[in-house]
Amino acid sequence: MWRQIQKENFHSIKELLEFLELDGSGIFFSPRFILNLPRRLAEKIEKKTLDDPILRQFVPLKQETVKAPGFTLDPVQDQSFCKTGKILQKYHGRALLLCSSACAMHCRFCFRQNFPYVTKISGFEKELSLLQKDTSIEEVILSGGDPLSLSDRSLKELFDAFEKMRHIKRIRFHTRFPIGIPERIDGSFLSILSMSSKQIFFAIHCNHPRELDEDVVASLKRISKLGIPILNQTVLLKGVNDKYETIFELCQKLVNHGFLPYYIHMLDHVEGASHFMVSKKEAILLMQSLQKHLSGYALPKLVKEEPGMVSKTIISCS
Repeated sequence: MWRQIQKENFHSIKELLEFLELDGSGIFFSPRFILNLPRRLAEKIEKKTLDDPILRQFVPLKQETVKAPGFTLDPVQDQSFCKTGKILQKYHGRALLLCSSACAMHCRFCFRQNFPYVTKISGFEKELSLLQKDTSIEEVILSGGDPLSLSDRSLKELFDAFEKMRHIKRIRFHTRFPIGIPERIDGSFLSILSMSSKQIFFAIHCNHPRELDEDVVASLKRISKLGIPILNQTVLLKGVNDKYETIFELCQKLVNHGFLPYYIHMLDHVEGASHFMVSKKEAILLMQSLQKHLSGYALPKLVKEEPGMVSKTIISCS
């Protein structure tokens, strides 16, 4: 079912503009990173304006053509941390598995939009061998692309392999799939999660409270009922969520459903995304306002990814 829904994604800029009743002014018609937008998200966009916060996340604008100093193709230097074509390892005890190059949607600020994914070699034989041998790795992070782009059959094969590795204690999903296609959280997928003896964490990526509709929340609740914590990561984006009221509403909405705000990320300086930049000063002021009105468990950490550091850099807001 979810595969069929995914086929309804908008890939044609012209068709999307007709749907949104836009004339094309301000739109970048030939982006390297192609349009990929689930219909359910397109239906949430206010028509006849480019200022909608959901539109700005997914629709290529002419602002992407601006060359800005310090904005590069590989802003977090992922390629330098590759152990194999599909494994990144930056931090001690954790390894990130690039499960797929495919996503449910294409975010215009994606830091991995230029990554040279290995797509000619199917399966994860080399990666699983590495994980089996390196007993210092206790946590595997399933990322991509999006790990939920994999079939349940492929995911089950991965989970079966992890089950045989006693040193692997935790499995973490990094996904945006439920935000665009919540139907992906079906009985077959839930069965894979429920049969695992590992501690699973589910980190979603949601930037605006309008993304969390009833269907999205219901799909995530099905996961949390298995005893799996739901965490949320947000990227701070100018013109999308850089106002106190927006982030406050998002955090409140998350915790009201039992989902924990985890990180607010400063923008990674990927080429073509400089128009999303929020300054460190503005971010700190926003966080200071949130601190005054949110419970401790509802307050995410403000972080920045700096290549070569042993962890995310937490930005002090005191």
